[in-house]
Amino acid sequence: MKKSTFITSVAFALVMVFTTSLSAQEFSNLDKSPMDAAAFPSDYKDANKSIKVVYSRPQLNNRSLDKLAPNDKVWRTGANEAVEITFYKDTNFGGKMIKKGTYSLFTIPGDKAWTIIINKDLNTWGAYFYKEENDVARVTTPVNIADESLEAFSISFDDDANMHMGWGKVRVSVPTSSK
Repeated sequence: MKKSTFITSVAFALVMVFTTSLSAQEFSNLDKSPMDAAAFPSDYKDANKSIKVVYSRPQLNNRSLDKLAPNDKVWRTGANEAVEITFYKDTNFGGKMIKKGTYSLFTIPGDKAWTIIINKDLNTWGAYFYKEENDVARVTTPVNIADESLEAFSISFDDDANMHMGWGKVRVSVPTSSK
């Protein structure tokens, strides 16, 4: 009885060793434009958020901004899927009242101003399926040029709830406030 238990245990151990190595999971390379999120309030300890933006962060990689986000064309505001912006309360977004909910966020870059678009379509890839008739609001905001260049496209909120976007030396801001 002891001999058969020993043989069974050894056989089981060998099967486990070979099975584990045969079914090892293959992981693809990391995404070159990783997802990120920005929220207001920005403090991670404050769970009572008013706005959250989920987006992907493309890198310049020695490419020009106007090739990646062409002027006067609808851009997905990052990489991969269209950006999702959630308003947890009715919010004044750049002078336009937006009802609480989740929307997509697109932009139309320009040399002097960017148009920020809140759109009701969700789960879209890039701006390929963008439909202007589903816009909820459009806000035009001036472009500022910074001294420092950002390699990765970035979105953040300041302490006054202004949403800032930057890439390369281009910076744009949208003032927000919620009820």
